[in-house]
Amino acid sequence: MSMSFQSINAGYNATFNENKLSLGLVVPLVNYAHSSVPTMHQQIERIQLAEKLGFAAVWLRDVPFNVPSFGDAGQVYDPFVYLGVLSAMTSKIALGVASMVLPLRHPAHVAKSAASVDQLSNGRLILGIASGDRPDEYPAMNIPFDDRGSRFRDSYEYIRKSWKNASQFTNQYGELGNDLDILPKPVNGRFPMLITGSSQQNETWLTQNGDGFITYPRTLHTQEQIINRWRQLSSKFGQVSKPVMQPLYIDIQDDDNAPMEPIHLGFRSGVVALKEYLLALETIGVNHVALNLRFNQMPINKTLQRIADQLLPLFK
Repeated sequence: MSMSFQSINAGYNATFNENKLSLGLVVPLVNYAHSSVPTMHQQIERIQLAEKLGFAAVWLRDVPFNVPSFGDAGQVYDPFVYLGVLSAMTSKIALGVASMVLPLRHPAHVAKSAASVDQLSNGRLILGIASGDRPDEYPAMNIPFDDRGSRFRDSYEYIRKSWKNASQFTNQYGELGNDLDILPKPVNGRFPMLITGSSQQNETWLTQNGDGFITYPRTLHTQEQIINRWRQLSSKFGQVSKPVMQPLYIDIQDDDNAPMEPIHLGFRSGVVALKEYLLALETIGVNHVALNLRFNQMPINKTLQRIADQLLPLFK
């Protein structure tokens, strides 16, 4: 029987359950295999369809610059602006960011924007956070790339302190105090923050902070070792159990029994092979998979329907 992790907000509680895997989608929901910039046509309608079909969450990425070497502009729109729109156009699907690059934004802005989305969506925000992996973006903002680890850590602390009324706090980003307060506050006094990779932090810090772990696709054996190590350290330091999620690029074939063929950070296959792989991820402790359809050749709505019909009943 599945169990719930700690209760934080509606989005987190509905998306993550211990010993169970749920499915979400990386926005944009469109094939843009041959371009770094997607078309954004019909995205609201497709996200609304995903909600109707029962997907647990949609995930936006923080891509402030279209970096040629990175080759992916994400959903193009600023994630917080887009989350505001999605808050109004959906009612129950979790609204995630995977992940906000904390060193490139002042934490006061992140705290206010994220709490605003959490309020507007009735507690559906899940905020992934990261230190960033695109060196070209840092000089564009006159921020040293090598300092991103300390900036990430201080930003995380600043955001958490902002949840308290009239908090007294000082670090490299500035000073909270003198009756200053950041409004609004999150729905339940906080919103979940999931840490991506190591974010330039040591194991001790990672296991003592954050509300979950976002990791990258790896072989099942390696992924299982990483998850076990993270949860063992969490237990050692007296932390509650926390969820693990990962993205996965897929290209669903018309033939349900088509075998796996590797693609960038994922594979091409029929739904049968995808089902077996997802069940294996669930077995090793992954709690949520965010499916990325960038390379998917089947029409998007047909793909969503096929996943909903054949996979979602297993992963709710």
